[in-house]
Amino acid sequence: MKNSVSDKNLFIESEDEEDEVDECDVEGGAKDGPASDGSDSSSDESDDAPRGSRPSSYTNQWPQSYRQSIDMYSGVTPPTISFLGTPSLSRLSSSFLTSSFGGKHTPDIINSLFKPLLPTTSDNQQQQPTPEEIKSSQSILIPTPSRKSSLGVIPEDKRVDDHGLPLSRQCTFSQAVLNGVNVLCGVGLLSAPYAIKEGGWLGLIILFVFGILAFYTGLLLRKCLDSEPGLETYPDIGQAAFGTVGRVAISIALYMELYACCVEYIILESDNLSSLFPNAHLSIGGLYLNSHVFFAILTTFIVLPTTWFRDLSVLSYISAGGVIASILVVVCLYWAGLIDHVGFESKNDSILSLSGMPIAIGLYGYAYSGHAVFPNIYSSLKNKEQFPSVLLTSFIISTTLFAGAGALGYMMFGETSESQFTLNLPTKLVVSKVAVWTTVVNPITKYALTLMPMALSFEELIPSNQQKSHLYAIAIRSALTISTLLVALSVPFFGLVMSLVGSLLTMLVAFIIPCACFLSIVRGKITWLQGSLCALIIAVGVATVGVGTSSSLAQIIQNLS
Repeated sequence: MKNSVSDKNLFIESEDEEDEVDECDVEGGAKDGPASDGSDSSSDESDDAPRGSRPSSYTNQWPQSYRQSIDMYSGVTPPTISFLGTPSLSRLSSSFLTSSFGGKHTPDIINSLFKPLLPTTSDNQQQQPTPEEIKSSQSILIPTPSRKSSLGVIPEDKRVDDHGLPLSRQCTFSQAVLNGVNVLCGVGLLSAPYAIKEGGWLGLIILFVFGILAFYTGLLLRKCLDSEPGLETYPDIGQAAFGTVGRVAISIALYMELYACCVEYIILESDNLSSLFPNAHLSIGGLYLNSHVFFAILTTFIVLPTTWFRDLSVLSYISAGGVIASILVVVCLYWAGLIDHVGFESKNDSILSLSGMPIAIGLYGYAYSGHAVFPNIYSSLKNKEQFPSVLLTSFIISTTLFAGAGALGYMMFGETSESQFTLNLPTKLVVSKVAVWTTVVNPITKYALTLMPMALSFEELIPSNQQKSHLYAIAIRSALTISTLLVALSVPFFGLVMSLVGSLLTMLVAFIIPCACFLSIVRGKITWLQGSLCALIIAVGVATVGVGTSSSLAQIIQNLS
């Protein structure tokens, strides 16, 4: 039995080595020299190969896991799941055991589970098999497949990196558009009527102005990526513009934005489940938990185990329905208003509300918080020339959904519009239940994917001699998850928190930083018009940060007091 386990481990390791050779083939040839198969493909290294396959000094800087984790977070076309029974059969264990310990090969901690506490001399001798024994054990188990066999070569879409995340793949125009819409049409869509309530009908002009500016800054990110070979992600752009400090600062801003999104998920779940079950509560001794606190804690315990896995392929499949979920919720709103005739009773529709405009500005800004993903979408495109069309299509679809939901929702509920329009829908209607439960389920599937980039960035800081233990990863992810619960319970104001994030972080990531990086990277090559537009956008971003952030914080403090 001991020998069979050892042989199995050898076979799995040899497959992983074959994976490494295949990856080297993609990069332009194996290290063994012209005799290897990679020599035939060295001339193909080029334009057909994904940008992520090219070696670059930027990939050696923290955070190294950004590219793959963001691809998993935003990708609508998730990687294929592998099961035991194929040459990628180690992938099942890699989801929580094998690759979770930090390496492709079977970690020593797993092998030690099958060994006695005090190894004998014969055991020690067996630990160092000769190459002939390895070859023999492989041939006894399963005949070694040829290089061209479908069992011998792991397809590109099934390969994973050292973090257990799928390697980036090139995508088509339609896949890229879905990726963009999936990121832009998030929970911010639910606050569209509330934004019009705060700023009035004329506030919608800000939505369209922000959309135009965000589209332009997305194109600036592309120019930054094209300025130097090896640039693939937003942190890479920051490093090219401002060195290591710029890379770290931009990474922190991006991770804070994702962290705030996880906080919003907890608040969202608490609000909507409380509307469905208002009488739910829990009493433990002298501790009383009302429905909001109870469902916030319950949601945290539900999503916590999902954050412990490195292989999030299953969640990626489910969360890929984010676009469908967003459209379904808007359709439910239209159904309730136009067919079931809900609302349309309020006559207090305001044209312009200067007092609430700062909050509305933050909410409109949050609607375009997708710039963290745009460089990844561009780097993954098969045809890079399609990026402007991809960006434009994504913005048109997202803006149309946001404006449509906001306009109808505000006409239906007027000044009684809640921070999430699902809270205004009558709970007795079937269409309302569909909208609310869609809103509840979608964030649960996205929570782990949203938290993953930040978690992996912290895990990179674990000492190399401790990376084989998954306990550190579990501790980091659990701490992050619990912290989002504590923040959500401390500031349980969905609309105000969203406005704060939109005013501060989104303005930095979507407006200020792209222009600053573009001016720093291109420098003397920019035209007068480009320089003027960048200066204007930076001014708008700085003004929004000042006005929107201060107003949001003031209202949060007022509500807490």
